[in-house]
Amino acid sequence: MSGTIRRPNKRKLKADINVVPYIDVMLVLLIIFMVTAPLLTLGVDVDLPKSNAKSQQTKSDPVVVQVDERGNFFLTVKAGNKEAVTAQDLATKVGAMVKQNDKDKLQVYIAGDGRANYQPVMDAMNILQKAGVEKVSLISQPEKGKQ
Repeated sequence: MSGTIRRPNKRKLKADINVVPYIDVMLVLLIIFMVTAPLLTLGVDVDLPKSNAKSQQTKSDPVVVQVDERGNFFLTVKAGNKEAVTAQDLATKVGAMVKQNDKDKLQVYIAGDGRANYQPVMDAMNILQKAGVEKVSLISQPEKGKQ
């Protein structure tokens, strides 16, 4: 025997990365994101007109709720008859209109001042929803030069 000592069954070191645990973690994260993503979208259902939409032809005059920059409400039932109303009066008057008319045929629009805070417009939407209005459209003015 010579002076060298042999180690029995010495294994070579493996330098490869085991990716199976990383794939498992990635699939779990993918499932978590797929389940939680639809839950993160919250909002109010609103029928907004398309940008290239033509004006709507209606047989009856629409109900227009205007919100000025201070958050005051104005109700226009027929063209030209604009009256200042409180939130309670708005709910009462629009609720009576919903009861008198067919819900699908009653058209309600909200015209919010561009300088107004967003909260009064949302308050008007909530008031109209509690009054029984199912569809609310927002009125905007087209930008000059873009049509």
